[in-house]
Amino acid sequence: MLFRKEQTNVAPRLYPAIEAYDSGFLKAGGLHRVYYEQSGNPKGVPVVFLHGGPGAGAQAKHRQFFDPAHYRIVIFDQRGAGRSTPRGELRENTTADLVADMELLREHLGISRWHLFGGSWGSTLALAYAIAHPGRVLSMTMRGIFMMRQSELDHFLYGMRNIFPEAWDDFVSLLDEAERKDILSSYYKRLTHPDRAVHLPAAERWSGYESACLRLIPDAPEKTAAAPSAEEVAYSYAVARLECHYFVNNRFTPDDYLLRNIRLIRHIPCVIVQGRYDIVCPIVTAHDLARAWPEAQFIVVPDAGHSSSEPGTMRELLAAADGFRAITA
Repeated sequence: MLFRKEQTNVAPRLYPAIEAYDSGFLKAGGLHRVYYEQSGNPKGVPVVFLHGGPGAGAQAKHRQFFDPAHYRIVIFDQRGAGRSTPRGELRENTTADLVADMELLREHLGISRWHLFGGSWGSTLALAYAIAHPGRVLSMTMRGIFMMRQSELDHFLYGMRNIFPEAWDDFVSLLDEAERKDILSSYYKRLTHPDRAVHLPAAERWSGYESACLRLIPDAPEKTAAAPSAEEVAYSYAVARLECHYFVNNRFTPDDYLLRNIRLIRHIPCVIVQGRYDIVCPIVTAHDLARAWPEAQFIVVPDAGHSSSEPGTMRELLAAADGFRAITA
C-alpha cells in the first residue's frame, strides 16, 4: 500500500486530444447495438477503457489518459449507455452480457490480449471480465473500487446522508415516508414507469444525488440554473435507470463473488487508485480488494474523492498507464 503524503491539487497534463481513426457498432444479443471506437496507434498495444455507471458512457477525454504513440486505445459504450442503442434499455442487460460484449469486441478487432482501465462501475466490470477471461488481460488499472456488495449499496442509498445530508434530502424528496423505507424499490418503480412525468424527475434526482457527492470539493452550484439540455436529460435517464436496474437485478452470487475469486487473477499486474475521501465508493472497498490481492499496488490519494478528474487521482492514473507501457505481450 502506498500513501501519497504530498498534496496533489495541481492538475496534471493529460495527453493531447485526438480523434478516433475507427468507429462502428456491434450487434449484441437481440436488442442492442454497442458503439466502439479506436484511437492512438493502430499497431500499438491494446488498452480498453471501461466507463462507469453503469450507464454513464465514454467521452472523448477518456482517450487522453493514454500515450497515443504507444497504445491502441479502445473505447466502447456499454449496453444502454452513451451512443449504444437503445439508450437506457434494461432488457438483455446484465454483467454477464457486458463481459460477453467485451469478448465479442476483442475478437472483432483481432486483439489477443489487452490492458484493462476502468473506474467505479468500470472497476467492477474489469474484475468480472478478468475473472472470466484471465488469459486475455495484460494489466489492470482501477479507480474508485466498487464490487456491488450489499454493504456498498446500503452506503449509497442511506450512508452518504451522513456526509451529504442536503444531497440526500433532495434525493428522497420525491418519496413519501413509506417509500423511504425501501429507497431502491421505490426508485425502481419510478424509473421503470412508462410515464415521462414519473421517470424523468426520478432520473434527475438519482443522477443529481450521485453527482453532488463525487468530489472532495464539490463544484459550486450555478447561480442561474438553465433548463437541462436534451443530452443531459438522456444521460440522467440512462445512468439512473441502469444503476438502479443493476442494483436490483444483477447482483453477484454470492455477495462477495469478486473478492472470492481474486485468487484467479493475482498474477495479473494491477494498480488500484483510491481517493481517501471517496464518498460514493468508500475506501474500505478498495482496502478489502488490496488485502485480497497483496501483489497489486494500492495507491491512496490523500486529497481526492471519487472523480477521475481530481488532480491527484488523474496523476496516478496517468502514471499507471505510462508504467504499463513496459508490458507489451
